Amino acid sequence: MKGDWVEIVIDAGGTPRTYEVTATRAGRRVEVANRRGLVEVSEVTRSGSAVRTARFMSSRILALVEHPADEPKS
Repeated sequence: MKGDWVEIVIDAGGTPRTYEVTATRAGRRVEVANRRGLVEVSEVTRSGSAVRTARFMSSRILALVEHPADEPKS
């Protein structure tokens, strides 16, 4: 859903770095997957194809925070 975003903080050799992956358009979402020592964060379309992908070594990740979009009030 547009507005979903994931914040990733990694250890970059003494100083932490922060990265953000955001669902930029309506109908897109952000997915997180753990695979073989890597964490993959992707912005995905409705059909399931990845638009942008960021990969991080799981041993370097200090924090991974998922921020869901606010649901529209009816």
